[in-house]
Amino acid sequence: MNSKVCIALDFDSTAKVVEFLDSFPGGEKLLVKIGMEVFYGQGLEIIKTVKSYGHDIFLDLKLYDIPNTVKSAMSQLAKLDVDIVNVHASGSIAMMKAAIEGLEEGKIKDKRPLCIAVTCLTSLSQEVLNKELLIDRTIDETVLQFAKNAKEAGLDGVVCSPLESKLIHDNLGLDFLTVTPGVRLKDDSIDDQQRVTTPSDARVLTSSYIVVGRPITRAKDPYATYKKIVREFEGE
Repeated sequence: MNSKVCIALDFDSTAKVVEFLDSFPGGEKLLVKIGMEVFYGQGLEIIKTVKSYGHDIFLDLKLYDIPNTVKSAMSQLAKLDVDIVNVHASGSIAMMKAAIEGLEEGKIKDKRPLCIAVTCLTSLSQEVLNKELLIDRTIDETVLQFAKNAKEAGLDGVVCSPLESKLIHDNLGLDFLTVTPGVRLKDDSIDDQQRVTTPSDARVLTSSYIVVGRPITRAKDPYATYKKIVREFEGE
């Protein structure tokens, strides 16, 4: 990957994405996240546009459906030349295995995109988990079980809070990736997140990659903020 810090391109138009990317020095190769907002609004063209810059893409669509549908969908996503895709771990081991099968069938290069599974959204609290979703385990227990299921299914890693990253790596090994949103600089607002850390804390907690959106995209100087986060996460 071009970077261990993934920038979430949460914009509502291709023009805004281009404006943001053009604010970075030429030749700087990034890892960026294309999520639902911009993908559903702009379609496949946004992937072509971002790839024209030479950036790696995490296509964050969080597939969740019956195994056969997920397999078919992943076969199509594998043809888009993206680098990471994801599913919801709560969809079952069978669904996650089907996702890998679809990626293998649809890949256009020798190597399929990495596939990771969302465990518990970083906007979820323990109270929501217990009272609304009727899951009577702790967040740590739930996330770890979902991670174990993902590894059994053959996935490359999971999406989790940095707070759960070390727990996962202690149990499943450092080669099993943890991609962690919910990362903010010390003085940033946490917005709608619940389980958050700073970039330096995420490094200590063994996050493989961190995903940062608004603290970078809404900064007065996005590039300077990005480089600051990279330095903190990489421990420079």
